[in-house]
Amino acid sequence: VQLVESGGDMVQAGGSLRLSCAASGFTFDDYAVGWLRQAPGKEREGVSYINSSDTNTYYADSVKGRFTISRDNAKSTVYLQMNSLKPEDTAVYYCAAAPTDLYSPYFFIQALYNYWGQGTQVTVSL
Repeated sequence: VQLVESGGDMVQAGGSLRLSCAASGFTFDDYAVGWLRQAPGKEREGVSYINSSDTNTYYADSVKGRFTISRDNAKSTVYLQMNSLKPEDTAVYYCAAAPTDLYSPYFFIQALYNYWGQGTQVTVSL
């Protein structure tokens, strides 16, 4: 089982990045996926969520309107399009897969995700 994030980089404020999370070793179509991030010295926090059938998404207030989550089940990949990036978006971004669809207020309960990627660094400079 693997989740591999990619696409992290260093960008200037106002810029864009697209993160990818490629899954293998399990039935990806059956899993919901979340993106979470951890900034230096801070706890990991939820960013965005998408259910297994791509019919429900959720965003943290801090990224709503700037980030878009999507998935391509044929490619076993989830994407996070990040626009209008701010320095406070700087963090290591992780994708995680949950074996059941999640509902409010449980979207970002980390114990509900059983597969995790290694993370990809996003750095936003002024």
